[in-house]
Amino acid sequence: MKGMSGLRRFCAGTALAVLLPAPAAQAELEPARDLMEAGRFAEAMEELRPAARSGNAEAEELIGVMYALGLGVEKDEVRAFEWYLRAAMKGHPGAQSGVGWYYEVGIGLPSPDLVRAYVWYVLSAIGGDPDAAISQEEVRKKMTLEEIEHAHELIHDYRTWLYPFR
Repeated sequence: MKGMSGLRRFCAGTALAVLLPAPAAQAELEPARDLMEAGRFAEAMEELRPAARSGNAEAEELIGVMYALGLGVEKDEVRAFEWYLRAAMKGHPGAQSGVGWYYEVGIGLPSPDLVRAYVWYVLSAIGGDPDAAISQEEVRKKMTLEEIEHAHELIHDYRTWLYPFR
C-alpha cells in the first residue's frame, strides 16, 4: 500500500482487515463478516451491535468502518470516529490508525490535530499495524519540534497503559 494517499491507504487497509479471517477469539464475528462480504451491511450491523455493546474492540472497529464508508448506515464521520476511538482505547491497532487518520485530516472533528494524529499512528505501529509507521512519518513532516516532543509525552502515557509489556 506504499505510495497511496493517507485516506486511500487507511480505507484499503481497513477493507483488507475486514475480509481477513478473524482470530479464534473473534469467531463470534464471523457471521457479521460473512454478511459484510455478501454486501448485506444492515444485517451485519445487527450482528455486530451485541458484540460491540459487550466491549468487543473488533466489533467496534467494524461499526466504525461501516459509518465511515456508509455501509448499511448513513455515512456519519462523527459516529465513525467515536466507534474507532472506543476500539482504539482497547488497543485495536486498526482502529488506532483510524483515529490517527481522523485527527490528521480533521473530518468529523472541529479541526485537524497533528499531535494526536502522530500519537495514534505511533500507538498503532506499536500494536502491529504495518502501515501506521508510514502514516506516522508523513504526519511528522508537518510537525514542529515542540509538537513532536509533546506527542512523545502523550505516547509515553498511553503506551504504558495500552501496551505495558512492549
